[in-house]
Amino acid sequence: MSVQGTILVLDGVATNRIMLKVQLTAAWYHVVQGEKLEGLLSLVRRTQPDLVLTAQTLPDGTAADVKKVTKTVPGLEDVPVVVLAAQNDRDARLRALQDGLDDVLTHPFKDTLLLARIRSLLRAHAATQDLQVSNGSQPIGFGEPAPSVIRPPKAAKVHILTHAAQTGVMWHKALNDQRQYSLSWHLQSNLQSVLSGAVPDAIVVELGAHPSDLNILADLRSRNVTRNTVLIGVLKDDNAVQASEALDRGADAVCLDGFCAQEILLRLDNQIARKARLDHMRVSLKKGLADSWIDPLTGLHNRRFAMRALDQIARESARTGSSFAVMLADLDHFKAINDDHGHASGDLVLKQAAERMRGALGTNGFVARIGGEEFMIGVPNVTSKQAMRLAESLCDSICSAPFQLLDQGPQVNVTVSVGMKMSQGPFPDQESPTPHIENLIKSADTALYAAKKAGRNQVNVRQNAA
Repeated sequence: MSVQGTILVLDGVATNRIMLKVQLTAAWYHVVQGEKLEGLLSLVRRTQPDLVLTAQTLPDGTAADVKKVTKTVPGLEDVPVVVLAAQNDRDARLRALQDGLDDVLTHPFKDTLLLARIRSLLRAHAATQDLQVSNGSQPIGFGEPAPSVIRPPKAAKVHILTHAAQTGVMWHKALNDQRQYSLSWHLQSNLQSVLSGAVPDAIVVELGAHPSDLNILADLRSRNVTRNTVLIGVLKDDNAVQASEALDRGADAVCLDGFCAQEILLRLDNQIARKARLDHMRVSLKKGLADSWIDPLTGLHNRRFAMRALDQIARESARTGSSFAVMLADLDHFKAINDDHGHASGDLVLKQAAERMRGALGTNGFVARIGGEEFMIGVPNVTSKQAMRLAESLCDSICSAPFQLLDQGPQVNVTVSVGMKMSQGPFPDQESPTPHIENLIKSADTALYAAKKAGRNQVNVRQNAA
């Protein structure tokens, strides 16, 4: 049997721990046990649990203390902590949510609900871990945990979905009287009104006996616009089977025993704060990925992107039988600009050269800065004559007008040399185009050297086989 995750069970009563271990082991989870707060820090560090199930009170502490301990362990700041309360005490449940616990389950609870809640929380925790790993661990500056610094939006958008207008109006008023969210209510029969407007941060869904209510959760979770939206279901009773279904269909939390404004608001606060952290990590990840392909000085793509792009161009060329061009361009006498006018002026020339070459190339391919004053250009699906005209227009774009060095300061004339190699016909190994691409680049580099040797400010085409 496969181990799906590690769950730490904390309870001062041995029989409670044993019963939970039997339940969880039967569901193929690895179970670690503890009975008190003392020694918890070392236990958590050693076992690295994916989720913690804790009694509301321990011999030497509370569930809130457990949450505080887990938050101090690097990498476990977002590990879900679920309270197992001795009885269905709404006040105790509200206190636990106020303390930042992720959920509260009360005895006697059914296996189906316990396991559904565990699955839901483990999915959420795995999503957080994936973003943290993708963002990298530190010094590059993104993906920092620091949940206390990342604040949810002040006016988070919350939609209410109910069966009847009267219920929607009542829930809207009750929530609005206690907390200032940007609230709106909608009938479930008019789901289009939710999907067509601004993307909500959270949706509170009334769950009745009809199967379509659960389908709405699955529908919302599967759509692009609401995929990361917080979904909170509200059940009018304590139907464990329906609550389990709701969690498995995509609900982030389920409120049992009917509408309670205070509980819903606490769950909204906790879930929206978590969403804000995840949104921050997603933005950081996208920015980090974009930055890894971009030269920060010129805004052009970098060598890493250029090699990946050439790989794609070569594969497409092999598939279609079309030819493509590889060019290397080098600004002439660039060292003299740095020596005579300073590196700041040299940077200005590089930025302007990048703009001019990008404009000359248009949408025909890519231009990347691959080093100092050297650029690589890849042009797919092009004939030799078309590629030559593009190479000449690149040269013309550089030498056609002087370069401005400083505001209303001196100007310098700059030229560029270009070496070009055409790839015609499929390369030998379609599955591994890298050697072919490397040969093309070497040939383009040889052509560039020839252009420099012939007097610069010109295009040289490497004619012999790469």
